[in-house]
Amino acid sequence: MNRAISWFANNIVAANLLMAIILGGGLLTISKLKMEVFPEFSSEIISVSMIYRGAAPEEVEEAVCVRIEEAIQGLEGIKRIRSTASENSGSVSIELLPGSDSRKVLDDVKSAIDAIDTFPDETEEPRVKEIVLRRQVINIAVSGDTDEATLKYLGEQVRDEIAAIPGITQAELSGARPYEIAIEVSEDALRRYNLTFDEVTRSVRRSSLDLPGGSIKSEGGEILLRTKGQAYRGPEFQNIVLRTLTDGSLLTLGDVANVVDGFAETDQISSFDGNPAVVVQVFRVGEQNALDITEKVKAYIETAQGRMPEGISLTVWVDFSRILQGRLDLMLRNGRVGFFLVFMILALFLRLRLAFWVALGIPISFLGAIWLMPSLGASLNLISLFAFIVVLGIVVDDAIVVGENIYRRFQQGERGLSAAISGAREVAVPVTFAVLTSIAAFAPLLMVPGTTGKIMKLIPEIVILTLIFSLVESLLILPAHLAHSKMNEEEGTPSRIGELWEKFQDFFTTGLNWFIVRVYNPSLEFSLRWRYLTLSVGISTLLLTIGLIGGGWIKFVFFPQVPADNVAAMLTMPLGTPVEATAKAVKRLERSALELKEELHSRSNEQIFQHVLASVGEQPMRAAQRQNFGQISSFSAAHLGEVNIELTPAEVRTIGSTEIARLWREKTGPIPDASELTFTSSLFSAGEAINIQLTGPDYIELREAADRLKLRLGKYPGVVDIADSFRPGKQEVKLSLTEEAKSLGLTLSDLARQVRQAFYGEEAQRIQRGRDDIRVMVRYPAEERRSLANLEEMRIRTATGSEVPFSIAADTEIGRGYASINRTDRQRIINVTGDVDLARANTNEVLADLKATALPEVLGAYPRVRYTLEGEQREQRETLSGLVSSFGTALLVIFALLAVPFRSYIQPLIIMAIIPFGFVGAVWGHLIMGMNLTILSMFGLVALSGVVINDSLVMVDFINRARTRGLGLEAAIREAGGVRFRPILLTSLTTFAGLTPLLFEKSLQAQFLIPMATSLGFGVIFGTFIILVLVPVSYMILEDLRASIYRLFGVDTLEVDWNKAAD
Repeated sequence: MNRAISWFANNIVAANLLMAIILGGGLLTISKLKMEVFPEFSSEIISVSMIYRGAAPEEVEEAVCVRIEEAIQGLEGIKRIRSTASENSGSVSIELLPGSDSRKVLDDVKSAIDAIDTFPDETEEPRVKEIVLRRQVINIAVSGDTDEATLKYLGEQVRDEIAAIPGITQAELSGARPYEIAIEVSEDALRRYNLTFDEVTRSVRRSSLDLPGGSIKSEGGEILLRTKGQAYRGPEFQNIVLRTLTDGSLLTLGDVANVVDGFAETDQISSFDGNPAVVVQVFRVGEQNALDITEKVKAYIETAQGRMPEGISLTVWVDFSRILQGRLDLMLRNGRVGFFLVFMILALFLRLRLAFWVALGIPISFLGAIWLMPSLGASLNLISLFAFIVVLGIVVDDAIVVGENIYRRFQQGERGLSAAISGAREVAVPVTFAVLTSIAAFAPLLMVPGTTGKIMKLIPEIVILTLIFSLVESLLILPAHLAHSKMNEEEGTPSRIGELWEKFQDFFTTGLNWFIVRVYNPSLEFSLRWRYLTLSVGISTLLLTIGLIGGGWIKFVFFPQVPADNVAAMLTMPLGTPVEATAKAVKRLERSALELKEELHSRSNEQIFQHVLASVGEQPMRAAQRQNFGQISSFSAAHLGEVNIELTPAEVRTIGSTEIARLWREKTGPIPDASELTFTSSLFSAGEAINIQLTGPDYIELREAADRLKLRLGKYPGVVDIADSFRPGKQEVKLSLTEEAKSLGLTLSDLARQVRQAFYGEEAQRIQRGRDDIRVMVRYPAEERRSLANLEEMRIRTATGSEVPFSIAADTEIGRGYASINRTDRQRIINVTGDVDLARANTNEVLADLKATALPEVLGAYPRVRYTLEGEQREQRETLSGLVSSFGTALLVIFALLAVPFRSYIQPLIIMAIIPFGFVGAVWGHLIMGMNLTILSMFGLVALSGVVINDSLVMVDFINRARTRGLGLEAAIREAGGVRFRPILLTSLTTFAGLTPLLFEKSLQAQFLIPMATSLGFGVIFGTFIILVLVPVSYMILEDLRASIYRLFGVDTLEVDWNKAAD
């Protein structure tokens, strides 16, 4: 290292080239970085979905979910298996163990499922895929007072034109029903023409097709043969011949059936600001830039609006890039202010020229980290920008130590190259190991499991890269620049402004020197004299802080809400609710939202709401949220509804989205018969605040236990949106074959198939029309599927062609099934969920009381029912356990890194003893700022452990050097304290200054990041005073203990080589 320092200091060209390469690499990389709100990460989830049309949840569970679970349960790399059996479909979600090879597990799962040969014939092929978290960028609402077909046609046109724009590859249409061709044959028509559904279906399949016929190899060349007769539109199907009658006339499909070329029978209605609408969603793929995509889409809207029919509007809806741009502007603003404060503090303590060269380390280190970001797959997002702000003040610490030591050499009369080389060499070892210990402290954040760990992983990656480049800059580039700079009397005549600044700086330096001589040195003398009392005061402060947390003065909230620019209400009515009833409830939500809009406008005279999207028959926002967590259940049914409000940007309104959601909830009140009504306003969620998963063999016991638990939850103030995952299903009619039917040759298969054909329909074929996959269904007309009377009027056909009334062929039993059946690790479950209003309650306190009182009481009545905490609590459990274990490893690494340069096992303990006192500062910082501790606070505490020991390391190193020169113990400590006071104070102030703008940021969108900045900022400031007092005191006390031990063995001197004694 010393040779490298000397070589670069002597070769200014090499130092400048190294600096230019780092700066150039960073500048060229910035424009190529992808930009997003939150970083992308692998879901580590494999999903299996299977369509079983017309099947009830119990049938799907038995025929699909259980068989898939049993086939894959023993595969290597699987952490947990969850499944949902719903009407018409089943899905299985497979969570992988961290570090598993997802491609290998995916192949194993596919092989295991392909080997299953017992799926019912009516099921479709299973779809097995790894969940890819798609990032939505912007939506376009196509709205207007027109019919459904026109609206969908225009939506498809907009989708296709946007997808054709260079730089945009994925656009999808939502809020529109899929196309379907329905061939409706009434029971009267079947009887009149003596037809069956099987005959109609076979005729469609035989007549509507395109089939290659090979080729004729003639002398003139090869001629292809093709049969061309595929029907694509309704009228074409009407011309299909069913029979040729005896008189030679043709019986066509149009003669016996009504062919409807329309939409599938799903209940989906969307309105945008009161008008019917469909939504085009645009996604970012790969390395595409979100801001670039938004710019192109907005430019398209400006030009395309003029081509739209009168009354049709194209409107930007939920522009996620706006959120990104707002967060980018916020972080860049805080970064600029932080850089200015850091430079001003440097200029206050150091000569302007020296301050400039030290501050130059910030852009060099930052651009160096940016240069290597693509190799880590990192992007420019809210978290990476926050990481740069966190490291803004830390990154100059080593440059300060090196620069200040070189400057001290100048002040002592040493000049030029010699001062730069000797000054840098003197502190090279402690500076290097200080950076290594900081890296070791941030390293545990790389190994935090769970979704939170994946998102926050970018912070240590950025910080570690930046620290590495700061070490390169401080030891190889900075000494070279200072060696060729002019200091003190060599600087020449300063300008008028420079002269005034130097006078002010001299005044400040004089004051600081006075403080060191008159205040710090006497205080240090007193502390050393009364060292055991001083240590007792420090320990008492630590115990008092622990008491503050234990006594509940400072509460812990796992993950604070990240305010979004939209608020949504998600409504679930009982399964089987008519779409008209759901629409009425959604209308009530819309009405209360508009009332709240007027109320807020009259109160603050600002426009809070921008647009409102109401959906009946689907929950698009919940579907997107669940898909990102690997849950692929359908959120499209007549009993579902959602109202989504887009707000003005957070930076221009004075009320947060969380408060708007609370007011909206209060204004809406309870909706009669609603199974669940949930309000959400967070951009990111670690899961439900309260999610208690009940597991047991008996579903009735699970339901009863869940009901009792919900009642107990309702008694806690601040617990809202209480619900459970159980939903009673639709009424169902269970069919069985009568003895008379058996005697007529009918089988249960005949009965089931014909009833299914009549009421659900038989898929005659599936055609591709443009981009749409369209099913052709044969069934009864809609008016013959309205009541149980239609079932009674049905005729069942035997193999001989005779007809049997339904009432003679089948026995019926009316009951009620399940809406869906949820399973985890091959057992049925019910989840009891709730949200917590953090202004009125604390999640951990509520759950602690539940575990102590309600849960033992409820489960005591149901001994076969067990519970686990899921949602946010599961994430909290995994994250904290991973953080604690990796932090313990980091402390061992830090100890080793300290023991090596000091060649001692004891001195590292002096330095590491400072870590708990840094925590004291962090906790008191949260108290001063009026904040709760969060997981980000914990991240800050872990990172703080490496930052606070850096100055302790340099302090102890200087004490050792002074003793090596022959100074006595107390004299060495006094000298080290006086010499290191200024750089220790300077490094602490720059760290705090870099974080100051964020600490006092009032913007709602930055609040969730402030706890980590609070832990670092206040921890470093408090740690400074501890370093300047407790480190010397601890050094003396350990020397006392060492001397006492030596006296016991007959050694009566303090002048024993420390390192040898320690060894």
